[in-house]
Amino acid sequence: MDQARSTISKINMEGEGNSHVEMKLSADADEEVGGNGVGEHHHHNGVNGPYAVRKTGRSPRNICFLVGATLLIFVIGYLIGYLVHRKKEEAAPSCPAQQPPNSPPNSPVEIETGAAPLMDWADVKSLLAEQLSLPNLEKAFSDFASDNHQSGTSGDDKLANMVVKKFKDYHMDSWTDEHFVKVQVLPTTNRVTFKGVSETPSGFLSYSHSGNVSGSILYAHYGQVEDYNHLKNDLDLTGRVVLVKAGKISFAEKLNATAVLLYADDEAGKDAQLYGHVHLGSGDPYTPGFPSFNHTAFAPVRSSGLPAIPAQTITIKLGGDPSPREWLGVTHLGSKDTDTVTVEVNNVLVEKRITNVLGVIKGFVDPDRYIIVGAQRDSWGPGFAKSTVGTKGFLPRRSIVFASWSGGEYGSVGATEWLEGYLSSLSMKAFSYISLDALVTGVWCVCVCVCVCMMQILFYRVQSLCQPLAAGPDRENHDGGGEPVQPVQQPRSAVYAEQLEEHSIEDSAFPFLTFSGIPSISFQLSDTVTDYPFGTVLDTRQKLNGKARNALSKLVRSVAQVAGHMILRLVHDHLLRFDLSRYNTDIRSYVARIDRAQSSLFPKALTSQWLVAASNSFSQASRNIGTEIQNSQLSDLVLCREINDRMMQVERNLLSPYVSPVDSPSRHIIVGSGRHTFQALLDHLEAFRLNKPEADAEAFQKQLALATWTLQSCANSLAGDIWSLNNDI
Repeated sequence: MDQARSTISKINMEGEGNSHVEMKLSADADEEVGGNGVGEHHHHNGVNGPYAVRKTGRSPRNICFLVGATLLIFVIGYLIGYLVHRKKEEAAPSCPAQQPPNSPPNSPVEIETGAAPLMDWADVKSLLAEQLSLPNLEKAFSDFASDNHQSGTSGDDKLANMVVKKFKDYHMDSWTDEHFVKVQVLPTTNRVTFKGVSETPSGFLSYSHSGNVSGSILYAHYGQVEDYNHLKNDLDLTGRVVLVKAGKISFAEKLNATAVLLYADDEAGKDAQLYGHVHLGSGDPYTPGFPSFNHTAFAPVRSSGLPAIPAQTITIKLGGDPSPREWLGVTHLGSKDTDTVTVEVNNVLVEKRITNVLGVIKGFVDPDRYIIVGAQRDSWGPGFAKSTVGTKGFLPRRSIVFASWSGGEYGSVGATEWLEGYLSSLSMKAFSYISLDALVTGVWCVCVCVCVCMMQILFYRVQSLCQPLAAGPDRENHDGGGEPVQPVQQPRSAVYAEQLEEHSIEDSAFPFLTFSGIPSISFQLSDTVTDYPFGTVLDTRQKLNGKARNALSKLVRSVAQVAGHMILRLVHDHLLRFDLSRYNTDIRSYVARIDRAQSSLFPKALTSQWLVAASNSFSQASRNIGTEIQNSQLSDLVLCREINDRMMQVERNLLSPYVSPVDSPSRHIIVGSGRHTFQALLDHLEAFRLNKPEADAEAFQKQLALATWTLQSCANSLAGDIWSLNNDI
């Protein structure tokens, strides 16, 4: 019987090997009917990557980012906080719970004991739209703009105090969170010498390795693997200084390059210099896995994401061999004989105090379950805080925590240190994180990064954002150049592991998902028509407003409405709108690929049947919880809370418990990085196929066992209490 079951399991997995994430955009009618938080019941069947240059916020464009983010925070905060304060003086009348969407119109209305009075979802959306007005946005631009509030400076402290005051003005419980982190600052001795001409750059890359090295220069486009593959085979990188376009440096380090120089994209101009950091990761790299509290004694340790070669920004002209045709903008690679450069990096490591500001609006049904809404304060250029007006009529079921992070230009330092300090509590109680770090960088497409279970709640609202943009009045040309305008693209919905790894490692959503297992969302309006000189001194408010077709405030308001709808929906409904069936697509696809590769390489010596069984267990558990949701009574507060807790723990249980956060902060087996991930299993099987020396059968067997039990444990948790488990789970 076991053998037959294993055979059937393998057949099922083979049939789903080419499965993919399919995005479904709900109709407007479905959205309005789903006010109970269940949605459509019949759909519930449900790195060691490169060191990347993280561009800092040395630019007025972050005014736009933070205006949208923080205005939204205070609109929602006052919308709820005003009523909370008012309700303390008035007795709230008894209010019936919403009827399930499929109930007859004359059926008896069930009273939800102990629940807060619910407001109709359409009214909630209308109230939010009223408060996100253009005058409020313009007022935020003028009231809270600041020329300089770099992390750890008096300007940053001043802005933090303004945020605290606003939280208190609207009757929110607020507090501050201080950390003492190590960062690098620009010295006066960084120098680049090329053909006898020395330059002291004004830009720099924090967390670069210090040193004085020389070598012949080689242009490598963006420094990606495919870029090095384009180079001729006889071009040896050993001892050479690699020049890349605002790209990534770890591949150059692995190929024995001696240093990396980076310059801005072509549109920024030949003299533009970048500001950023080269830490592959987030948080303080000198206390990985630990919070940087004052005088806290931890063992001396460095993040594995710190580079071992110098990196510096530069402007340069090259001679030498012609570059590949695909590399537009640069015509020569650099001559090994004549193009010699000397790079001297002496960045100074200092300790700075950074301050996060947090405020909370407590829920009325499940106050100990909360969504976190975060935005990183701009640390290099002009920024802003918040403004709002008030309204009334809405009480949240769950709490909303608003966070204003500091240290964003060094790699989400403030957000990551807060996570590390309170991980045990957050991983149990926080059910979602929404990042508002970069709301608008263009007008032509909506780029989203979202964990699979939250796609349903996001993409309907993204579609509502695309439609008015596509029909906008100012689409005659682009940047006044008479160039025909391309249609607005629909939101990209690739497998979320690729989206997150490619787009979100730079923002605060990445550590929330991969380090703490909290479902996270990050999205923005971006520009795919031309590049924009972000992270350079040429990035001005005038430039960004031109990219926004002189409608910056309107775009920020539109994106803020999308974020506001998501936040309010997540604290309004009885049941969280998490679609667990979407997990099956990714999990079963990975497992099918592993099973096929393993079967061809080790047909008898090793089996992946238990990994297949764990995948089937997860599928069954997700279908069972979908059935429970269909049969649940929304007036049963205990049942709703129990179902919500099981769904919100899925991401946390996909974190491997067998690796240390110090060694592998991204512990997620699907979107993380390291030997514990599904992708690492596939890479190891590929090493066996190619007979590479790193292939190790015993190590692979251990990898497979740990990944299998991580997935099986997640399925067991989703199934519910221990008496709900049986031989099929």
